[in-house]
Amino acid sequence: MQPDRTLALKHLRELMKRDGIDAMIVPSSDPHVSEYLPQCYRYISWLSGFTGSAGTLVITTDFAGLWTDSRYFSQAEAEFKDTEWELVPLAVQGRPEYVDWLLQRIDAERSIAFDFQVMPLLIDKEINMKCHAKGLQVKHSDILNQAWTNRPELPAEKAYCISEDLCGESIADKLSRIRSAIKQAGASYHLISSLDDIAWTFNIRGADISYNPVVLAFALIGSDEVLLFVDEEKFAEGDIRRLKASGVQLRSYSSLQMHLKGLAASSVLLIDPQRTAKGTLTNLDRSIKIVESTNPSTLFKAVKNRIELDNILTVMRNDGVALVRFFRWLEKEVPSGGITEVSAAGKLTELRAQNPNFVSNSFAPISAYGPNGALPHYRPDEENPVVLKDYGLYLVDSGGQYLDGTTDVTRVIPLGRLSNEEMVDYTLVLKAMVEGCSTIYPKGTRGYQIDAITRKPLWDQSRDYGHGTGHGVGFFLNVHEGPHVFNKSNVAIEIEPGMVTSIEPGLYRPGKYGIRIENLVLSVPYIKSEFGEFYSFETLTLAPIDTRPVIKGMLEKRHIDWINSYNKNVYTILSSLLTDEERGWLRKKTMEI
Repeated sequence: MQPDRTLALKHLRELMKRDGIDAMIVPSSDPHVSEYLPQCYRYISWLSGFTGSAGTLVITTDFAGLWTDSRYFSQAEAEFKDTEWELVPLAVQGRPEYVDWLLQRIDAERSIAFDFQVMPLLIDKEINMKCHAKGLQVKHSDILNQAWTNRPELPAEKAYCISEDLCGESIADKLSRIRSAIKQAGASYHLISSLDDIAWTFNIRGADISYNPVVLAFALIGSDEVLLFVDEEKFAEGDIRRLKASGVQLRSYSSLQMHLKGLAASSVLLIDPQRTAKGTLTNLDRSIKIVESTNPSTLFKAVKNRIELDNILTVMRNDGVALVRFFRWLEKEVPSGGITEVSAAGKLTELRAQNPNFVSNSFAPISAYGPNGALPHYRPDEENPVVLKDYGLYLVDSGGQYLDGTTDVTRVIPLGRLSNEEMVDYTLVLKAMVEGCSTIYPKGTRGYQIDAITRKPLWDQSRDYGHGTGHGVGFFLNVHEGPHVFNKSNVAIEIEPGMVTSIEPGLYRPGKYGIRIENLVLSVPYIKSEFGEFYSFETLTLAPIDTRPVIKGMLEKRHIDWINSYNKNVYTILSSLLTDEERGWLRKKTMEI
């Protein structure tokens, strides 16, 4: 363990002893319950060295462990090597299983603590219910901030408004829709903590969190006033005037608690318990009634409007051009030697950045060669970069944030000779992706059903993958966007026309290789029959699928037809945007199998 982390853990335990804390829970979260965090809230990385985006630490006098899901098992084991930290695999993603572990090891009358400012309200309720049943005390503690010397400051990046030509709906119209939902819920106010919901509602974007174009803010929406709690100096004067002209009153980021404390006792406050921290409501008058429901904006922004979709189609073409140029460059340069996972990822970012609307990557690129591909959330080691060789498989999962949309795409490229096992697995993953993308499904279908359909080709061969099949994707917003998701959990959100989702099955053989193939798809109406309405997926991503590893005999005609049709469409749409040499290369890569 690095000396500074050893000392940090020791110091934290000293503070726990001082305050009578028997166990400390540290979630991966912030006051906005974000997935990706500003540096100043990355407590887990600072304390343990784990750099994944999902997990929870539990510290006692003689134990230090991380609960996380299968996406991060190998990563955590590597990052915890030769340290006191232990990996505790989660059985169900998102569940606070560490509470049951604590209940078995801590006697009644003992105390469990966490920082209320960063604990999601929904998780807090489950922790309290279980702990109180056993007689354990649950209390707030900010000792993490006391232990973390030289903690980074809150980000202060510039923010800006985006035009209706990009997002397709005015602030006033969005607020009108939200107010209707507030009224329908029987509430008088709605508090929004989640940054992507705030960015969508007020047509603002920022850079306070890496890869997510959001700005630190809270919002309080009532029938007569709208308060946006954000540091005003982040915006240019023109943007401030625009917000105020839409009826938005700006208040300082730190003044939320004062305003919540001043709400009338007769108020009814609508909140999303999954996207609101317990500490945010600490100063609320107890007489105020709380209504809990998903943020209305979360449901609204998941269904893209026509202008957003038209812009996304443009983004997919431009992103596809960058990918074609990258794959061509890769094929040419790898045999010469010297191309690494790091330099390859950098080249792809460089090619995307040639587009004038490019803002940033939409997440840290996963550029993984050979055995590293078996780590679903692998990050290249910049200090000791792995060189790509002229054999085996190279996996690249990446995306871009553009002013006119967000992309996320995964491809696996054969760099030379492959084993039969690699080719079989590649074909099965591709078959699974085709199954998902070509699914026709009735109105009311939920994500777990799409997940199962996609997995079937792998299940038929006794294979599976630990992560979900797909996630929602924002419009120039978070690359992981709810409320819908394609995974094994029974999330009660129906798949509606206008939703953009990834379909990304995979297969991972630790120590050997990993395979994941991902497209973004749009849910669209398909047909109405005597049995009801049916929907289908329109594939949005435009990047050639490499067919060299495909074992054609493993596929049915409908799979082959889909692959050929997809690659032909990629060529047809992108060819006019390419040079003659690039066009010739793409023609060969998209030939029918």
